[in-house]
Amino acid sequence: MDKEKDGIPISSLREITLLLRLRHPNIVELKEVVVGNHLESIFLVMGYCEQDLASLLENMPTPFSEAQVKCIVLQVLRGLQYLHRNFIIHRDLKVSNLLMTDKGCVKTADFGLARAYGVPVKPMTPKVVTLCVPRAGGVSRGLAAVRSAVLRRAVGCILAELLAHKPLLPGTSEIHQIDLIVQLLGTPSENIWPGFSKLPLVGQYSLRKQPYNNLKHKFPWLSEAGLRLLHFLFMYDPKKRATAGDCLESSYFKEKPLRECPGFLRLEL
Repeated sequence: MDKEKDGIPISSLREITLLLRLRHPNIVELKEVVVGNHLESIFLVMGYCEQDLASLLENMPTPFSEAQVKCIVLQVLRGLQYLHRNFIIHRDLKVSNLLMTDKGCVKTADFGLARAYGVPVKPMTPKVVTLCVPRAGGVSRGLAAVRSAVLRRAVGCILAELLAHKPLLPGTSEIHQIDLIVQLLGTPSENIWPGFSKLPLVGQYSLRKQPYNNLKHKFPWLSEAGLRLLHFLFMYDPKKRATAGDCLESSYFKEKPLRECPGFLRLEL
């Protein structure tokens, strides 16, 4: 850990506490916390994974097949469902935080921004999720009801990136990211997202007028079941967005090509 003048960083303590609670095949395992002779000499012993998905995607000579994509995303969804059942939200889900073992087991990692939540829901730091999802502009800021839904949209971004072999929404800033989202999904309104106009900071942004959803144009080869899954993951209204459990039951994962077995996932190490 980096040297801290006032002791162990609270983010590190939070990550250690959460990881010690978690035991699931698709969540990275914290095996031990090792303390050296000095306070800054603290080491986390994690279960070994050969590579993260971002590096793997960048270096693979050929992209994952659709069957392999299904295998990966199903594992991500199982891990996400486990987290939400244990009242934990990751808040930084992206391909670089997904690790893979040599046996094709995908594990969600990097819980530095993760939080445990319950009732009543406490406020959380807003600007902490990846730019793959709208994190500002009144679209998701400070809304307790949106937190797990934001992570489900992140799953949609991961699925889309694996299918398209490139990031779906490669925004360089929050404003640029919101504009890309509107281009892809259409302009949000009260009709499709009740309460949208009352969200914080919405009035400060002028969104482009885009009446159409372009997911089918973006993925013309994807089956109806696959497009339907993406639609449910990317719905503006978080109350209508598919849960991890809903996604696991999606007909997309039951149609051909069927998901590859983890042991047959190709690893280019």
